[in-house]
Amino acid sequence: MAMSLSLARLALPLQSLPAAAGKRPANATISFTANSFFGAPLAVAAATATALSPAAPLARSLSVVAKAGKGYKMKTHKASAKRFRVTGTGKIVRRCAGKQHLLSKKNAKRRKRLSKMVQVNKSDYSNVMGALPYLKVNKKAGGEY
Repeated sequence: MAMSLSLARLALPLQSLPAAAGKRPANATISFTANSFFGAPLAVAAATATALSPAAPLARSLSVVAKAGKGYKMKTHKASAKRFRVTGTGKIVRRCAGKQHLLSKKNAKRRKRLSKMVQVNKSDYSNVMGALPYLKVNKKAGGEY
């Protein structure tokens, strides 16, 4: 859009030139009123040009700078969040595999055992914690990370 505005400014006739002159003088400038569509960006550009002149002090920008102490927000792996949960004592538990289909050939004792939640192995804690960074886990209950 900036390109189209600058091209539109160049295409407009000059207001400061006399009508009889056929050629454009070297020091001719385009002048617009400040409340017109093309005049407002020119007024802003003129104000910044005067503010950045060597005689004038430098103006401070209004951009918000992030604090240096803030870190990157870790993203939770949503598929892992649906598969793991934390108990009241801070252990990570999961469901057992093998309870979805072909249940007719599995005896009742096996089906009942597969229905229970089991604790995640200590060797897998680092993988689960990497996928779920905001999980509130008891370090003593779980294991090494």
